[in-house]
Amino acid sequence: MIPKYRKQFNQEFTEEKYNQTKEIFRQKSGIEPSFRLSESPMFLTNEFKNKLIEASESIIDQIKALPPETLQNAVPENCSVPNDTKQPHFFTIDFGICRSENGEIEPQLIELQAFPSLYAFQKVYEETLCEVYPFLNGIKNNMPHDEFKNYLKEVIIGDENPENVILLEIFPEKQKTLIDFILTEKLLGIKTICLTKVKKEGRKLYYENEGRRIEIKRIYNRVIFDELDRIPDLTTEFDFREEADVKWITHPNWFFKISKFLLPMLKHQFVPKSYFLHEFPENESLENFVLKPLFSFAGSGVNLNPTKEITDAIEDKENYILQRKVNYEPIFEDANGEFSKAEIRLLYVWRENDERPVLLENLGRMTKAAMVNVDFNKKDAIWIGSSNAFFGEE
Repeated sequence: MIPKYRKQFNQEFTEEKYNQTKEIFRQKSGIEPSFRLSESPMFLTNEFKNKLIEASESIIDQIKALPPETLQNAVPENCSVPNDTKQPHFFTIDFGICRSENGEIEPQLIELQAFPSLYAFQKVYEETLCEVYPFLNGIKNNMPHDEFKNYLKEVIIGDENPENVILLEIFPEKQKTLIDFILTEKLLGIKTICLTKVKKEGRKLYYENEGRRIEIKRIYNRVIFDELDRIPDLTTEFDFREEADVKWITHPNWFFKISKFLLPMLKHQFVPKSYFLHEFPENESLENFVLKPLFSFAGSGVNLNPTKEITDAIEDKENYILQRKVNYEPIFEDANGEFSKAEIRLLYVWRENDERPVLLENLGRMTKAAMVNVDFNKKDAIWIGSSNAFFGEE
């Protein structure tokens, strides 16, 4: 997208520098990322960034204008958690990087979530790339590290003592995102606690640390609530649906409210047309659409080529959408002269007294396959995996 930066990066790139990037992560976190890091960042123009921001602002406006009961309808009855909040603390939005019919590179909305992504990891990733490739410092995110930290601290910890705030996950040591948990702990001084270790007495929650019982007052939630039912023989003292004297960051109900559930309601030139499966019009052709379950995570259950036989066999059609296909444009040239496609996720925080969320960072994902998932790429492919976008002038 920006030839001068792409040319400079590809000239400077070596396998040794790629290994150096991963080694710095090992030093900063104590572990290697369990997901693949792309060898390269993405270079995107400020013009493209403006399109991203304009589309995101329009989407935020449309969400804010929806009646609360419309959003509440997205929350399954068996997953409703008490003490909801008026807005989410985190807001992420994914765009595919595509080419329009008139030849311009443009974003196309893929999905959106009110769920924290790899915030701490992504900031360290950007800083690490700048260490290994110093020329990137001239086009890095203009938010300083301390300002980034203060935003996260205000949203996650608030006025509480950090020891009374936990990052909650189920079996965190088994999660691919463990490196982000570790970096969050280092950044904010909070502990990662498994849901199975949370104790409950009346309405109060506790965890144990070095023989001390410590009250939990705020939960930085990384648990996908509806996935708990899929874990066999799971035993916990605390059920999310119980009343508890705790503040959720972000409240679990928002995982459902800001989700693919909203896509059929959104309108913008960078938002592909979507329908709930049970409302799919007869004059549309299935071959032009992707089938997606509403609340899947990490792309599970997505069907790029749905047929009438497949859609007819689905009983809970209200829990699926059909989203018009978009064509990711392979514009990121690798060191071998081949090209990757990509998505970009914008990472926002939404402070409780703010009218709008604040953009902190971005997360890129690069691929050479039909889906933006490393598992679908050839084993020897490069310029694939987790990345970060740098913006500048052409």
